[in-house]
Amino acid sequence: MTDPRLTALAASLPATVPFVGPETQERAAGARFRARLGANESVFGPSPKAIEAMQQAAAEAWMYPDPESHDLRHALAAHTGVAPGNIVIGAGIDGLLGSLVRLTVAPGDPVVTSDGAYPTFNYHVTGYGGRLHRVPYRDDHEDPDALIAAAHETGAKVIYLSNPDNPMGTWHKAERIARMIEDLPDCCLLILDEAYLECSDEDTAPPINPADPRVIRMRTFSKAYGMAGCRVGYAIGDETLIGAFGRVRNHFGLSRISQAGALAALSDQPYLREVQAKIADARDRIVRIGAENGLTALPSATNFVALDLGRDGARTRAVLAALAEARIFTRMPGVAPLDRCLRVSCGTPVDLDVLAEALPQALNQGRIAGLT
Repeated sequence: MTDPRLTALAASLPATVPFVGPETQERAAGARFRARLGANESVFGPSPKAIEAMQQAAAEAWMYPDPESHDLRHALAAHTGVAPGNIVIGAGIDGLLGSLVRLTVAPGDPVVTSDGAYPTFNYHVTGYGGRLHRVPYRDDHEDPDALIAAAHETGAKVIYLSNPDNPMGTWHKAERIARMIEDLPDCCLLILDEAYLECSDEDTAPPINPADPRVIRMRTFSKAYGMAGCRVGYAIGDETLIGAFGRVRNHFGLSRISQAGALAALSDQPYLREVQAKIADARDRIVRIGAENGLTALPSATNFVALDLGRDGARTRAVLAALAEARIFTRMPGVAPLDRCLRVSCGTPVDLDVLAEALPQALNQGRIAGLT
């Protein structure tokens, strides 16, 4: 029965969330995962300097955090070569997407994304009454041409694109993204999600023009910086749009501890480079594990690898379930034909040893089920 206190829009929404966390699965199974390889976290952890800064900041947790995130915002401005007024801090990219959709998408407004792209964006759009128009991936990449065409056709106010991509790990070169920005319809905003920017040395990010009102870039400390549990993200855009976030955002949404940790992590670029090398090694190991089991790995510029199981979502779900029974947490893309792939996050050598041991049996269980 619908709660009469809900708005008509809220009552019409499905009672679901974009992701079921590994903790939920552990509680259901009554056992912890042996390898946590499904959420694209950095198992290599934050910089020791960030950990120390957060420990020190814990003693000041009785105080409200700085609602302007002044120190972190200015440090990020210097790091990215823009003015502080071009940066807004938020509770991860998820929180920033929620604020941005609230600012730009009214009920009925058309929004364009890729079918199978990051589901939290869709969650926010439907939550504010926007109308999603989805275009398919092309050769396991998001398709800039199709996204632009759909925006022209629908009169979309917003396009969402992640580069490098989640969930496939593929990417477009910076020059291709720059051309996409030039092709945007008038008054259409490109949300460029660059969560995995630091996970690879591929040329994926065009130069930042902070005054360009056509694009807003989303970045995070959740991936290569190893701070997913702290929920720190930031957006880079023109000052008018960035300033508008102050009208709707949660001004105390980022704790003192998180701000201190992110500031220290940003200052420790040598540690980030160590993590980047570990990510590259782990990607190579996942590719080898896949090849040992007859699986093709998609090229990846992220901290995960999509392994092509060669069939469809039914087989992938069977393998996913078998790995969960072996207490290994992995995930899969949500729509066909992307769902033929098993997505494996970069792990420690021990994590990947566990995967290498369990994957042959998991694939065999798929065969026993007649899904090969």
